[in-house]
Amino acid sequence: MSNFLIIGGGVIGMMTALQLADAGQKVTLVERGLCGQEASWAGGGIVSPLYPWRYAPPVSQLSRWSEGVYPTLALRLLEETGIDPEYRQKGLLYLNVDDDDAALGWARQLGKPLERVDAAFVHQKEPQAAAPEGNALWMPTLGSVRNPRLGQALRARLAAMPGVTLVEQCAVSGFIKHEGRVVGVATSQGDRRAERLVVCGGAWTAQLLAELGVQLPVRPVKGQMIAYQAPPGLVQRVILKDGRYVIPRSDGLILVGSTLEEAGFDKTTDAEALASLKKSAEGIVPALAKLPVAHHWAGLRPGSPEGLPFIGALPGWPNVYVNAGHYRNGLVLAPASTHVLVDQLLGREALIDPTPFQPTAKRLTA
Repeated sequence: MSNFLIIGGGVIGMMTALQLADAGQKVTLVERGLCGQEASWAGGGIVSPLYPWRYAPPVSQLSRWSEGVYPTLALRLLEETGIDPEYRQKGLLYLNVDDDDAALGWARQLGKPLERVDAAFVHQKEPQAAAPEGNALWMPTLGSVRNPRLGQALRARLAAMPGVTLVEQCAVSGFIKHEGRVVGVATSQGDRRAERLVVCGGAWTAQLLAELGVQLPVRPVKGQMIAYQAPPGLVQRVILKDGRYVIPRSDGLILVGSTLEEAGFDKTTDAEALASLKKSAEGIVPALAKLPVAHHWAGLRPGSPEGLPFIGALPGWPNVYVNAGHYRNGLVLAPASTHVLVDQLLGREALIDPTPFQPTAKRLTA
């Protein structure tokens, strides 16, 4: 029997498994599809909240900690698996920001480089970018990661670790209880038992936990994205304008996102979103108007109140833990939020104060 059973093989579940395995624990990870194929695959891979100064301080704390981890994590996974997560630290250009004073104040408070720049600076950094219509900002330290490759690398690393059992195409149908405790889960491939369980089900987490009488306020929020296949180097860095962004990959692929839609668990794409994303893309990089859209897809983010994730033991179920509700920032926050939980699971001194993230009865009923 494993020490830990993790439900959900997204980036949160896989990083939890990796940290527990690094600490010598026996871990079983159960995923209903293939690891890393839901929101972890569908997102953009920016290693920062889009407008970090607009988030609660606990989210900023998690994101800053994670930003410092990603360069080393990407190198480690490349070395161990041969799969390159393509971490790129090229900075971020904000073309229009109407609360730039708040942004600069936030940056000064944290000692984070962020400066107001003019159209000439934007053109020098990104000759293909549209000239800013309002205040432009430059954040030189921002990085991005190619999230599908990150998922592949995490999965390959876990598959090679002797203490980890990966069980894919395995749907969880319910929890097994004994004398007031959860001792395992019933799945499409038979029962799985463990001393402690960690639910990392993303947008599906509330459905999983409802059987335990836990009403977790996490819901699916659909996001549609598109990608152009451009000549490598057309765009070098992330550019953000009016809430939409372009993200370049090293092979010339340029991602554009994203919509925010309350559509339940529907992941279909539509022509209206395609037109809207194309308009945004061409407003950021006009040259994209000459290129065809190569891909169009949708994913489901785990929305939560104020985008503040739930991390910790569930009230009434002391051996069942949750790590979910990261909204648009699952990949951004993954290294830090999984560290917050693993510190609790292993009784280690907390590197980050876990209090704001605990799934307390007050937060569950808010």
